[in-house]
Amino acid sequence: MVKKYIPRIVDDILAFKLESKGAVWIRGPKWCGKSTTAAKFAKTVIYMQDEASKKQNIALAKISPEDFLKGDTPVLIDEWQTIPFIWNQIRLEVDRRDDFGQFILTGSNQPEDLENLDKHSGTGRITTLMMRPMSLFESGESDGSVSLKELFDGKPIVTKRSDKTLLDYAYYTARGGWPKAIGQNEAVALEQAIDYVDGIINTDMSEDGVKRDPDRVRLLLRSYARNCSSMANYSTIKNDVIANDVMSLDEDTIANYIKALKRLYVVEESEAWNPNLRSKTAIRTSNTRYFVDPSLACAALDVGPEGLIADLKLFGLLFENLCVRDLRIYADPLKGKVKHYRDSSNLEVDAVITLNNGKWAAVEVKLGSDEFIEEGAQNLLKLVDKLDPRATKPSFLMVLTGTKMAYRREDGVLVVPIGCLRP
Repeated sequence: MVKKYIPRIVDDILAFKLESKGAVWIRGPKWCGKSTTAAKFAKTVIYMQDEASKKQNIALAKISPEDFLKGDTPVLIDEWQTIPFIWNQIRLEVDRRDDFGQFILTGSNQPEDLENLDKHSGTGRITTLMMRPMSLFESGESDGSVSLKELFDGKPIVTKRSDKTLLDYAYYTARGGWPKAIGQNEAVALEQAIDYVDGIINTDMSEDGVKRDPDRVRLLLRSYARNCSSMANYSTIKNDVIANDVMSLDEDTIANYIKALKRLYVVEESEAWNPNLRSKTAIRTSNTRYFVDPSLACAALDVGPEGLIADLKLFGLLFENLCVRDLRIYADPLKGKVKHYRDSSNLEVDAVITLNNGKWAAVEVKLGSDEFIEEGAQNLLKLVDKLDPRATKPSFLMVLTGTKMAYRREDGVLVVPIGCLRP
């Protein structure tokens, strides 16, 4: 039985990009649905991982790239990084045809020699699109009663009760947003992230031709997971490895392994937001470390929903990763980016959503309890108080939670369960 296609938030983004550019490169981790989504738009599909035709496709791409790229458009080249040399030919074909919507490229592994490609020549011809695992709204587990776009448009929030429990959020965090996990029984659903991490450890990390020791990869993933939602540097991760395991990694090796994880779209860091402040408070510029999906951290640490409930500190960190994942997905249609803020006074705000029209909003993530929600709200208000009076005011301030009620506080800060949010 053919599984029904679940609409994705990137569908409309991809449709627009195909209408406005000659080629679109969909980037993102394996199993997140890139090929399935791209195939919905393509008229011709070339699967580079199909062993029955892989050698012939590579040979044709080398010998006669023009013939390789022929077909009804858009032409999809799935896992195009297998033949990175085709990039420049695609650029030439886009120029020659002088039309939009010619090619779709998908890839779950950024080509190692991408920096050596004449990629700047793709400007104006080839655009990129990041695709992640499914958000709670896409998987049907957020009721969508609070719209990020409407909040930026100044519409008031409607008080709403969510039916999701803390155990529900623990399950969503451990299961992740992998399309193959959605709708499965709990044991099968949780196994998807475990299998994914096993693939990273034993195969994927050496796909670039650099042999990386599986035991070291496992140690690095576990340490990265323990430092999830923090700005831990390589030295901190190294010391964590030494403190928790018998095998140590030096900082150069850690840097190399994390670079490989980024190339595989396994980790996705959050850069610092740098506003104009009324004082000379120094802003910390280190990136915050996140996985592209929190389930990978759970799998690396061998922890499931019950384990998260038993360790609320860890759950809080990985719940933040879940919320940042969804905020990134919801911000994409708004042409927004998700950053973070921390300064030398240790004032920290988990997420700052910036739009290309100058609007912005600040979000603190708190798993639950009135005390922590109050702490988050105060952090947001302190941030606003630090801004230069001439700076643009935030469109809204929000504490994103694992609680049950969406409402507006008397101080104007919104409290929203992640199970109520949508783009």
